Amino acid sequence: MLGDHAYGENTWLRDRFDRADCQYVLSVGPTTKVFEQGTAFVVPPRKGKEGRAPFRPRPDRKPEPVGKLIGRLGADSAQTVSFRDGPDGEPVTSRFIFARVHAAHGWRDDQRRSGWREGAEVPPREEWLIAEWPEGHEQPTDYWISNLPADTEPEQLARLARMRWKMELDYKQLKGELGLDHYEGRSWLGWHHHTALVTAAHGFLTLERLNPFRPRPA
Repeated sequence: MLGDHAYGENTWLRDRFDRADCQYVLSVGPTTKVFEQGTAFVVPPRKGKEGRAPFRPRPDRKPEPVGKLIGRLGADSAQTVSFRDGPDGEPVTSRFIFARVHAAHGWRDDQRRSGWREGAEVPPREEWLIAEWPEGHEQPTDYWISNLPADTEPEQLARLARMRWKMELDYKQLKGELGLDHYEGRSWLGWHHHTALVTAAHGFLTLERLNPFRPRPA
């Protein structure tokens, strides 16, 4: 599952995807908080003899925004990765930072009522934090969160993260060249027919572009 900030910052949706064994690479903003890898989640010792003993594991540090975490890692930790082939067949590359983190959206930020929400994992699941930091930029340009396995290759992570760019181009073509946004009817059936025809036309053009034997323009 790929998506922009509206999906990546919807923590309920990310939890549902993960519980359904759906792998995702979703865009997030630099203020999204996570726990860095190595955070310990332990039940604190009881203080005094009065009152109920603590029973919820708590982190040994606070969550932090992904922008701050990546900034601390620094541009020197970025690696050059190929994420797609260019028009001439040459690989297109950029610099990415890949870090393992713990999801943090189930924890309260305030110290007085800190605790893990009902039904959450303890410790919270590990995820990939992906940041693109192109050469010559003072800070990263994009961030993604992913629940892909820990042994996923960097090239695979980068390719999936940047694949949404291709989806945006497809959507632009559907609207600008094939008339997806031209429908002016008011019925669901009419809208369904319209989108089905536009989608079929887009699929045909895609297959034509991929056909090595199709006639080339003069």
